[in-house]
Amino acid sequence: MTASNVSGQGTDSALFPTYARYPIALVKGEGSRLWDANGKCYLDFMSGLAVTNLGHAPKQVRDRLVEQLDTLWHVSNLFHIPQQEEAAKLLVKHSCADAVFFCNSGAEANEAAIKLARRYQNVIAGTGRTEIITFQQSFHGRTLATLTATGQDKVKDGFAPLPEGFRYAPFNDKDALLQAINHNTGAIMLEMIQAEGGVNLLDPAFAELIAQCCEEHGLLLIVDEVQTGMGRTGRWFAHEHYGLEPDIITSAKGLGSGFPVGAMLAKAKLREAFGPGSHGSTFGGTPLAMAAVIGTLLAHEEEELAKRADEMGQYLVQQLHAKIGAMSIVKEIRGLGLLIGIECHAPVAGMLAAAQAVGLLFVTAGPNVIRLLPNLKVTKEEIDEAIEVLVHVLESAEVTV
Repeated sequence: MTASNVSGQGTDSALFPTYARYPIALVKGEGSRLWDANGKCYLDFMSGLAVTNLGHAPKQVRDRLVEQLDTLWHVSNLFHIPQQEEAAKLLVKHSCADAVFFCNSGAEANEAAIKLARRYQNVIAGTGRTEIITFQQSFHGRTLATLTATGQDKVKDGFAPLPEGFRYAPFNDKDALLQAINHNTGAIMLEMIQAEGGVNLLDPAFAELIAQCCEEHGLLLIVDEVQTGMGRTGRWFAHEHYGLEPDIITSAKGLGSGFPVGAMLAKAKLREAFGPGSHGSTFGGTPLAMAAVIGTLLAHEEEELAKRADEMGQYLVQQLHAKIGAMSIVKEIRGLGLLIGIECHAPVAGMLAAAQAVGLLFVTAGPNVIRLLPNLKVTKEEIDEAIEVLVHVLESAEVTV
């Protein structure tokens, strides 16, 4: 079966037409390479949208999954699952958090964070202040609560009525944030880098103001690290670049190296707010999922992958500036670690297709931004190969602009 056969989404498909899919069916992956159903090889600078941070089919994770497949798959959270405790301790070790709740995705992790913040303010702190401030151009998920938290109208189209309890402020706008805080505000929720919104970086001065506001007004700080966590930006979590200590951190994507898993991490003071019966997830923290998480986290420790992401990210940015920085079509190159955005003076959809045609995969972050997300083990040679394609694609685009 060819790629064109399996990637079509016509009226004969048994699937909902939810995704505008590329005309490619990927069937095999190893390291930084992917192969489609026709045998064509691609250099992957998408990492499954910042998921396969260790590359495709990493041995450390595969071996643990195979071992767990022969042992136990699922028992439900009515029983103790020792692997959850092991994975949680590893996450606590590498964060400022004290307790972990496991789920299945980033949207679920953010949903849990919203629920925890509200329940803490209602039941533990007794303030009743449950409104959450989020930011324009943010992205927090596709559930009703998380798409409402998202600061982009396009994801909300047709889903009214939306849940109450969210207020939005422009990103990095100090005055707007101060005006948004009121007697109902219970938390602030943000991304350190708005990856889906255009690879927009948090201003350090704005981060400092957020910390001050949370301290002065008794607000909880929720940091969405679904895309920026697990070493992606050159630290275990992106908020470490800013010296922040969130009350709640959400994680997913790179946490399981491709196995679906999410986690919400929180400070000890919030533990009591999620007592027995307050929240749950049937498939959250299964032995299989925890095998993937433990393998992933141990690989991060052993190979110092956050440090490697920082080093490779610096090399990538240096080479981008040297090779394409002076092009008239390029407006700005920005990012942290191996989460890089190239903002152009023209739409980039055609550039993405042109790169795919010659074997390079990347993703966009809005209409005019190329987003580069190579795995954290990417080599300098692979970076050079990707940049060579980008130079050709951007030079061709310049001619037509």
